[in-house]
Amino acid sequence: MPDSDVTITWLGHATTRFDHGDTTILVDPFLKDNPAVPDDMKSASRVDLILITHGHYDHFADAVPIAQQTGAHVICIFEIGQYLRSKGVDNVTDMNKGGTVHWNGFDVTMVDAIHSSDIVDGDRMVPGGSAAGFVVRFPNGFVAYHAGDTDVYEGFKLTGQRYNPDVALLPIGGHYTMDPQGAAEAARMLGAPSIIPIHYGTWPPLAGTPDQLKQALGDAGGIKVVALKPGETVKQSDLV
Repeated sequence: MPDSDVTITWLGHATTRFDHGDTTILVDPFLKDNPAVPDDMKSASRVDLILITHGHYDHFADAVPIAQQTGAHVICIFEIGQYLRSKGVDNVTDMNKGGTVHWNGFDVTMVDAIHSSDIVDGDRMVPGGSAAGFVVRFPNGFVAYHAGDTDVYEGFKLTGQRYNPDVALLPIGGHYTMDPQGAAEAARMLGAPSIIPIHYGTWPPLAGTPDQLKQALGDAGGIKVVALKPGETVKQSDLV
């Protein structure tokens, strides 16, 4: 496994699957009611690790059923961990920003994001801590950064300096997150060679496009924008 390629599948919106060897990692499980996810990908029969960036429905809706059905380990911020346990999900490691969880040869670091996070549970609002992103270092040394939902902020520079991501998945839709111009600024600060745009096009307010991101980046350091369609996969070797 250590020498095998990492593959990244964008399932739609912010939901992303990483595969490495026989390990599957699912970030922000929103499948069943996600209008962007292809019909044949709306369920997850095999997941080993779930990463949750924040508690909003469009990133969290299927976390409980998938965790219960697959037995996947869940890594999330403290408050979401408490909520999941209250719903019968026991295989949880809660953490906070700046921390790193070492899981089966993978290093999962939680970093900041500028966004809100509370969970809507029926007619009540449950505190979800604050939004975060994840840097995942795979056993073969490949580093992926999933930013979750965020605005552009100067912390992207520090994330790039500390973790040297090979690829960054950045929201570009606008309205609820940064737009393509903001994502271009974030990409410049990060310095990752490849950017995969996410969190756009799912609903009309998320109007940013990969072409706008490319235009905003120009020839900035040769940064490559890898625009996947929902359900498409890219290999590590095509990114670095």
